[in-house]
Amino acid sequence: MPSFDPVRAFRKLAYNNALANHRLLQACAALKPGEFEAQRTSFFPSIKETLNHIITVDWFYVDGMEGGTLGLKAFEIDEPFDDVASLAQAQAKVDQRLVALCEALAPERLISIVSLHRGDRIQEERLEDVLAHLFQHQTHHRGQVHAMLAGTSVAPPQLDEFIVADDARFRGREVAELGWSEEKLMR
Repeated sequence: MPSFDPVRAFRKLAYNNALANHRLLQACAALKPGEFEAQRTSFFPSIKETLNHIITVDWFYVDGMEGGTLGLKAFEIDEPFDDVASLAQAQAKVDQRLVALCEALAPERLISIVSLHRGDRIQEERLEDVLAHLFQHQTHHRGQVHAMLAGTSVAPPQLDEFIVADDARFRGREVAELGWSEEKLMR
């Protein structure tokens, strides 16, 4: 019987996060001119604004979990990317940082304190709570982009077939594109 590893779920969520971003941004790369920036109904009123929000929040939290002091500088430019290609490249980089952070986790580190620089104060939170918050945040906003894609020329991609072993049949091509293996994902 396998032993329980409290870090395993966070590793899987980090890989899921990267794969979902990969799929979503590949779909967005196929949008017709004007669809990326078009006004839509959602929390942020365009696909472009929502995807830019996702990456700036990633920069903020991943930097904090790495021990950095980037803080609110992550948000100095509301929309740092005007096109899908450069946004996808930057998103892949921060996704890999998050995967590396979760790959390096030890169970005792989950309860360590993360200092999040909020300008006039430093917010202190347990690492496991920051990770859970970030994964929830990203899932929430990816879902909004997914819904907005339904009103474009591009079909929204499947984003929720990842966690269980049986989903391997749906992700083979992307796993290879990202340089991963099924063995790595299922451990």
